[in-house]
Amino acid sequence: MADRFAARAALLSLAGLAAVSLVSCGRMPGISHAAPADGAPTPAPPPSSSSAPSLAKLDPCTLLSPQDRSSAGLTTQGKAKTIGEARACDWTVPSTFGLTITLDETNGLSNLDVSGGKRTKKDVGSHEALQVSGRRGTCAVLLDVGGAQSVQVDVNNANFADSALACSRASDVAGLVEPKLP
Repeated sequence: MADRFAARAALLSLAGLAAVSLVSCGRMPGISHAAPADGAPTPAPPPSSSSAPSLAKLDPCTLLSPQDRSSAGLTTQGKAKTIGEARACDWTVPSTFGLTITLDETNGLSNLDVSGGKRTKKDVGSHEALQVSGRRGTCAVLLDVGGAQSVQVDVNNANFADSALACSRASDVAGLVEPKLP
């Protein structure tokens, strides 16, 4: 059974479908929006004030310049998508890795459920961040933008292995994106 699984994983990796299927969900497994324990609906975020930083004017697919994409190992333009209410952009390097950048204007770091991985607090530029390393070649760097907002950089390796490499890639991309954030 294990040999059959390994053969299937290798086939998916070779076809580049592993990265596409993992990235298509838009979030690293184990990271989700927290729901109140009593099942009550999540309260709406407070109205934004003009002094609060805002992600509204940013496009997740243009946060990486052609030079940034090259240094991150990305060879194509990203594809815009929506994850829940959040705007996101996906990049896939066939047989290598997938990357998603999500601009979440309704969930700050404290609202994200990060219980499914190893958590490490860090700073990325002037932003506080949380790195969440998952199993099987996944990692996310979650940047606090203030209030009920966050930017999430998720990396999934196509071979389902080497979370340290996924974290290195996610940290590199977070470092490229961070100076462009409010």
